[in-house]
Amino acid sequence: MNKAEAAIRAHGLRVVRGERTVLRDLDFAVPPGRITGLLGPSGCGKSTLMRAVVGTQAKVTGTLDVLGRPAGDATLRARIGYVTQAPSVYDDLTVRQNLDYFAAVLDPGRSHRDAREETVHRAIADVDLTPHADALAGRLSGGQRNRVSLAVALLGAPELLVLDEPTVGLDPVLRRDLWELFHRIAADRAATLLVSSHVMDEAERCHRLLLMRDGDILADDTPDALRTRTGRETVEDAFLHLVDEANAHALQETPR
Repeated sequence: MNKAEAAIRAHGLRVVRGERTVLRDLDFAVPPGRITGLLGPSGCGKSTLMRAVVGTQAKVTGTLDVLGRPAGDATLRARIGYVTQAPSVYDDLTVRQNLDYFAAVLDPGRSHRDAREETVHRAIADVDLTPHADALAGRLSGGQRNRVSLAVALLGAPELLVLDEPTVGLDPVLRRDLWELFHRIAADRAATLLVSSHVMDEAERCHRLLLMRDGDILADDTPDALRTRTGRETVEDAFLHLVDEANAHALQETPR
């Protein structure tokens, strides 16, 4: 994948927090129009990496290009949708009112109310919440609240969606429904999705994977290629194999 083909490209990406190195000189590329899974255990640096991608992480060194611009560039704000782990909605507003509020914040100069209403209507439909459009957000299920946050991120029809553990704590049916939605967004809009998770079986739902551990990227490849390279039947087993390899290599490098 050359530079022009990558939606996100990092070289020597590093984040140090106090005495701890959170991201360790990462090199990776995220292809456009696909779902890339950022997988690894809690605390491995996934959220820090996502904040770096959207331009909200402090003390980032190295090179990080997003949609052809340096991460954090002002021109990227309307081109990226970011969903954090906690749903970003107001419980005392309906789904429609939440979307209308955020649409006004995102584009305060929009003069045509009809245009904003159409944008809100489309975003609600995109996440399959039309039947719940007039329900209070505080009365929705966890999965539905996650969908409202996703709808907020979709308001500007972003080219890149960065989703930080959007399925955490959800039951298997809701997780399945959200992943089906992610695939529709990627297919229908040709959008790029970067989705983090610590649940390894979700790796099988991604087109490409970044496997992380302790601030390092152990693999940047497709699920099939990872299984083939490691000779394992599942991505989880492939990940554990790579961890064992990394541990063995670290022991060999340790001075005696």
